Amino acid sequence: MAVGENAMNELSGRVIGAAMRVHSTLGSGFTEAVYQNALALEMALEGIPFEREVNLEVRYRGEMVGLYRADLVVAGVLILELKAVQAILPEHEVQVVNYLAATGLEHALLLNFGTKSLQLKKKFRNFRPS
Repeated sequence: MAVGENAMNELSGRVIGAAMRVHSTLGSGFTEAVYQNALALEMALEGIPFEREVNLEVRYRGEMVGLYRADLVVAGVLILELKAVQAILPEHEVQVVNYLAATGLEHALLLNFGTKSLQLKKKFRNFRPS
């Protein structure tokens, strides 16, 4: 499903707002599962469509060779990967880019609830780590 830049920015903004409300209320220190549940509740209350724990197949020569699981996929176009760690590491970013490659989707948000302030990184399928 293709989505225009303005629509993606609006959707991303709504998701980021929901994540900020969750982090503002809960703070840091909980497990990733707690934040995922709280964000799912917040997005449901805001009318943001999403799926949880979405299986993403990795294919090689037409055969499935691996399986990733995305925390949340919003409106079928935006992958959310949630973390509750001290800092976002390069391997977290590569993980998200791999999710994009596996799905063919263009946009993802990496959200870290494990710090004093919510950390977020926007990722795009054409990203290449340096």
